[in-house]
Amino acid sequence: MNQTFLAALWMTGAIVSFTSMAIAGRAISFELDTFEIMMFRSFIGLAVVVTVATVTGHLKEVNTRNLGLHGIRNLSHFAGQNLWFYALTVIPLAQVFALEFTSPLWAIALSALVLGERITRTRGLAALLGFIGILIVARPTPDSVNIGQLTAALAAIGFAGSAIFTRKLTRTETITCILFYLTLMQAAFGIIAAGYDGDITLPSTSSLPWLVLIALAGLVAHFCLTTALKLAPATVVMPIDFVRLPLIAVVGMLLYAEPLDPWVLLGAGVIFAANYLNIRAEVPRNQQ
Repeated sequence: MNQTFLAALWMTGAIVSFTSMAIAGRAISFELDTFEIMMFRSFIGLAVVVTVATVTGHLKEVNTRNLGLHGIRNLSHFAGQNLWFYALTVIPLAQVFALEFTSPLWAIALSALVLGERITRTRGLAALLGFIGILIVARPTPDSVNIGQLTAALAAIGFAGSAIFTRKLTRTETITCILFYLTLMQAAFGIIAAGYDGDITLPSTSSLPWLVLIALAGLVAHFCLTTALKLAPATVVMPIDFVRLPLIAVVGMLLYAEPLDPWVLLGAGVIFAANYLNIRAEVPRNQQ
């Protein structure tokens, strides 16, 4: 089966998982701050990863040969994820995702610098088309720009760096090893960031299920994303994630009464066109 098609299937799992995280993140944000969310999420995730890896015999795949690269990857993701959780609480979900989707544009640029991947004319055109779609959805103006939009945009840079370094790690490391250090390092980052003031809020009974959902959805999302990045270049995998935009717009309308802006649909159509262009260009190349 074509590797681009398989990568798209794995990204479907990532899309569902990331959408679930957005819903859970907004639900729990009224009790815990973003650092506490990341800390407890990582504790749960680390327990799951170690348990599953032990039962399946994959724990031996964890090694220490690329600790520096793991550290850079997870610091980039930790920063992006915290900014993303904060943005969820202050601007509409569709706008968060729209600004987050500048991530593939950064990924295309960074992939050339970090991975040595070639930016073809088609990839460049797809990135430009996707960016136009994002502008249609967000329609930023000097008067409308706020802290939520800024944090969502900065989160995109963090996610792009995470994706690029994940792609680099998949050349030598297994998914188990990558997920182990994801949860371990981000648990450590969370303890430092959440506990620097000596005050860490414990989750209530009602919040615990949301934390579990965030942790599990995060692991599934990263498993799917890492697998997809192992099958195809970052410049192919990341644009597929644009499907989350119309999905989260509908979720925002149904759960939070956020208006379904027709500009979102128009922008989503442009973004889908960019995805289609990019994937169609990659299919013949991967079949060779």
